[in-house]
Amino acid sequence: MTRPVDHPAVPAPKIGVLLINLGTPNAPEPGAVRLYLREFLSDPRVVEIPQLVWKPILHGIILRTRPAKSAHAYRQVWMEEGSPLAVHTARIAAALADSFGPEAIVDHAMRYGQPAIAERIDALFAMGCTRLLIAPLYPQYCGATTATALDEAFRHLRHMRWLPAVRTLDPYHDDPAYIGALAQSVRASIAALPFAPDAIVASFHGMPQRTLELGDPYHCHCRKTARLLSEALGRELIVAFQSRFGRAKWLAPATDEVLAGLPAKGVGKVAILAPGFAADCVETLEELDIRGRKTFLDAGGSDFAYLPCLNDSRPGVEMLRTLVGRALEGWRPDQ
Repeated sequence: MTRPVDHPAVPAPKIGVLLINLGTPNAPEPGAVRLYLREFLSDPRVVEIPQLVWKPILHGIILRTRPAKSAHAYRQVWMEEGSPLAVHTARIAAALADSFGPEAIVDHAMRYGQPAIAERIDALFAMGCTRLLIAPLYPQYCGATTATALDEAFRHLRHMRWLPAVRTLDPYHDDPAYIGALAQSVRASIAALPFAPDAIVASFHGMPQRTLELGDPYHCHCRKTARLLSEALGRELIVAFQSRFGRAKWLAPATDEVLAGLPAKGVGKVAILAPGFAADCVETLEELDIRGRKTFLDAGGSDFAYLPCLNDSRPGVEMLRTLVGRALEGWRPDQ
């Protein structure tokens, strides 16, 4: 059909793939960290305490004391290009850019901070993306991660007049492609070490115990990932949960307590990985590789190694290419 002469230009229909990660401050400084924490800790999906109780604590105590401490942690791991999480997530998106044909555009956003989800959805739509895959980079489903990323995306979509067709990437905690990529990465990392670890610790981000009791599948997903990875590696993994916050009871055992107790059990050499993180960040590089290392060595351990996340490694990118490609089935003209 021939368009009228005065018809505005219409871009060819495209597919948008929006990778979403948690978020990060724009700079390793208290002011930037305060802005980030205010947005992050104001999310009722993250802190499930009544707002009338939580807001005075957040604004009266936490945002006055925590930013300086967190900024120090960020400064220890900040990269030349920026925050590790932002850098690695951007690299993952770039590595996937040409994976799904010329009609697919791969972009990334952060749930908190920049680039914002709403901004990138608008950008993809402006480039002609009438189909959108929202892909949270969280292998294990959790209300405080996967759900809030989707909340934010759909919150923006509900205000758009012309909505794209939308799909979401399933959690992939037990997907063979993910377990295989993890196993390949762990084997390669251990082979490069100057020592053979007596034990391997799989440290997942912690959540309050209450989330499990309320039906969040996160704990079960973490345990299943660890079990399948253990089977793939042919050796036992010690499962632990890091990043406790506040006084509530959290998922156990705690990573710092596990590391402190291993030398007394005859474990002098340990390797630790964080299978719940798609990309390295302050929680892996500062909490595990710096503070976790000190905890273990101070307790009498002799050798410690942090095994990096998949990041934009070949196994990690191939895994995401498989998962995203599967999620796009039926949308791509070559299928």
